[in-house]
Amino acid sequence: MKDKQVVVLMGGPSKEADVSRRTAAAIADALVSLGYQAKTLELNPTTLLADIAAMNGDVVFNAIHGKYGEDGALQGLLEMAEIPYTGSGVMTHAVGMNKKISKAVFKGAGIPTAMSESYNGNVQSEQDIIDHIHTNFSFPVVLKPATQGSSIGVTIVKEEAQLADSVKEALKYDPILVVEQFLNGREFTVSVLNGKALPVIEIRPHSGEYDYASKYTAGATDYLVPAPINDDMTAQMQHIGKSVFQELQASGVIRVDIMTDDKDNLYVLEYNTVPGMTATSLVPKAAKETGMEFPQLCEEILLSAGIGKL
Repeated sequence: MKDKQVVVLMGGPSKEADVSRRTAAAIADALVSLGYQAKTLELNPTTLLADIAAMNGDVVFNAIHGKYGEDGALQGLLEMAEIPYTGSGVMTHAVGMNKKISKAVFKGAGIPTAMSESYNGNVQSEQDIIDHIHTNFSFPVVLKPATQGSSIGVTIVKEEAQLADSVKEALKYDPILVVEQFLNGREFTVSVLNGKALPVIEIRPHSGEYDYASKYTAGATDYLVPAPINDDMTAQMQHIGKSVFQELQASGVIRVDIMTDDKDNLYVLEYNTVPGMTATSLVPKAAKETGMEFPQLCEEILLSAGIGKL
């Protein structure tokens, strides 16, 4: 692979573009430090294949968060162009990007997940959505736009008086809204690399909510790795992480986010097909706990590149 030109793709149209650029810069620097030929490329969807050709690109390292990078669009294009790429294929990305669909897959596969309902703002009025939430949920509830990442647009509605404004705000990001029953336990994440679960991390945001600021502000969240939990719970979480990887036919690395309730029952929130690789990101923290430094992690992901993925 060291005689290949690696194109680390970054940016894109989503609200996560700045995070993507930080991820890509870190990946490119890490690969270069190991002797690979790696350069970053800003995504221009209409000229992407020409831009890759102009760089004599042989393989794409996908660092695009959100739209195109995590919804299957990029993977479909690269499959048709027969350009090897890192990470999972079209189906894994498309399902993971859509919280409504991924919830349905979890339920069908027997993967534990919180009680939820989805709503379509294109065919349901805001008032109908609000009334249904009132009838079927108790507060607090969590509102999630179906296709946003990095907790963008996610709101924890603690009181009934906040619901109407929160629904209106969430629908600005996506007409499809997923509402989950709030879980009042602890938050964890399990990274799965090439089918192997890495050490579990517990996430403890200082603000009490793991939102966009908590994720990307240095020092705003404590990450405990390995998580201070017993061996049985660790094994359960790692089994769940591997189950998600296998059921969704993932490749490379994914990150599976898990919450507990007050009785330590485990529930999958979502999985991320292009996890962040910045200074505050979780996959590098988990890998380091196994003795794998950041450049070696990037190399492992690069070596999983290919085409013909589901």
